[in-house]
Amino acid sequence: MSAVDVARIVLLVIFVGVAVLGFYAAKWRQDHPAGGMRTLDQWGLGSRGFGSWITWFLLGGDLYTAYTFIAVPAAMWSTGAVSGFFAVPYTVVLYPIVFVLMARLWSVSHRHGYVTPADFVGGRYGSKLLSTAVAVTGIVATMPYIALQLVGIKSVLSVLHVGGGSNAFTRDLPLIIAFAVLAAYTYTAGLRAPAVIAVVKDLLIYISIVVAIVYLPAHIGGFGKIFGAAATKMTTVSPATGKPIGSVIPGAATFNAYWTLALGSAMALFMYPHSITGVLATKSRNTIRRNAVVLPVYSLMLGFLALLGYVAIAAGTKPIGLDGKVNPQLVVPQLFLDHFPGWFAGVALAAIAVGALVPAAIMSIAASNLFTRNIYRDLFRPAASPGEELRVSKLVSLIVKLGALLFVITMDQSAAINLQLLGGVWILQTFPAIVAGLYTRVFHRWALFLGWATGIVYGTVAAYNVVNPVTHAHFGGSIAPFPFTHAPVYIAISAFVLNALVSVVFTVVFRALKVPDGRDATTASDYGADENDPRVQASPEPEADLLEHV
Repeated sequence: MSAVDVARIVLLVIFVGVAVLGFYAAKWRQDHPAGGMRTLDQWGLGSRGFGSWITWFLLGGDLYTAYTFIAVPAAMWSTGAVSGFFAVPYTVVLYPIVFVLMARLWSVSHRHGYVTPADFVGGRYGSKLLSTAVAVTGIVATMPYIALQLVGIKSVLSVLHVGGGSNAFTRDLPLIIAFAVLAAYTYTAGLRAPAVIAVVKDLLIYISIVVAIVYLPAHIGGFGKIFGAAATKMTTVSPATGKPIGSVIPGAATFNAYWTLALGSAMALFMYPHSITGVLATKSRNTIRRNAVVLPVYSLMLGFLALLGYVAIAAGTKPIGLDGKVNPQLVVPQLFLDHFPGWFAGVALAAIAVGALVPAAIMSIAASNLFTRNIYRDLFRPAASPGEELRVSKLVSLIVKLGALLFVITMDQSAAINLQLLGGVWILQTFPAIVAGLYTRVFHRWALFLGWATGIVYGTVAAYNVVNPVTHAHFGGSIAPFPFTHAPVYIAISAFVLNALVSVVFTVVFRALKVPDGRDATTASDYGADENDPRVQASPEPEADLLEHV
């Protein structure tokens, strides 16, 4: 039996085990008054009862997606540190933001029963238009992110030669089956399913990365050889651009791109609805803060993971897809398959595949919650019952995943990658309304809406005008000159600056003209409420850590 056959068997066994855990989560504490699946809170936020341990795994599984494990080292393998290693400092910058901001969002959301960030914006500013804008942005930005999780699964299947062929149905049948299983246990178990599976996913990832970073450098010839091989490749002149392919470390010409990518990504990540869903599912504000302190351990793992891109260069890894073309996304799966026994390669590839299931589930739940609460209920069915909200959200979660699956099957996957970069540009434009609202009501709701619209339009046009030098396709990257300068920066930062300027200027104008503002449904005390605050909305009894049941 070949190593590929063994890896396939291991992958199948782990996937089946994970699926069983996902369906098990639907029965977890169903007999408890707060443990059923009768409301959006119970299905979409796990009854707001996750403790520190489960939050650790859930947020880790939510933020460090399958595409993180594929795209970051693939970028390092392709063009070097600027396009790949920025992910490491951005996660370092991220957690102080989480520590400071998300505890306040948790408090006001529990006080008022907010399920989505758009719920908070609508309550804070008294504006359905602004809350709808935030909801639509969150849904649109999340869709390609879900598709990329399926791309991650497809990458694993490709290196194992699963699927392929000329028949369209049989070629994508394994991916369709994986989607069907994901859709089924998400529909039945809600957020509890990825919470359970995240424990398995993180353990598999940690084992795989630690073994790889210890074994592979010694096996290949040491880090001196690895960085030497990377430097040789990056200094090679690209025939498409006439310039070096990339750089092993960021040079002076790329500093602005590097730091704005890191900062903009850090600011954007917890604006994504799936990140906020993980936060609102916790049982207390201190649970969030404790996790913000210890989650940077994942950044260390991410640094090691990024270096696997350089390891693959030194190892001579050839990521060839089923179509016979070079596909950088296959670098890490192929590296494991080339240099480890079949059983361990199967474990590592299963970690990547399972790592796709967790965020895909959370993202689909978050997107469906936004649609249900801030589009369906706010605009069409204000009197919708909790049961009706739940039914709509569960149905929409299936539609969202189906859309992502069709995207992956029918379209060029590079389009999904570029749309995901654009998603970061879009979601950062919700930052002023959400973050400023956590501290002040000074901004006028119409000014924030105009700022949001300015950022969205500028960011989309600027991203469209970036042309890939190889394929000549639009949306070819996320770096462009800052307005009226030649400094290359992350487009999301440029759009954010314009957004903030417009919001400030028009707030002054609208205040001077005494344009009516919306009613603020929150009070100052809402932002410091905790689980033991008697004024917090009735919360379910805190859930026992899932580790006790797994």
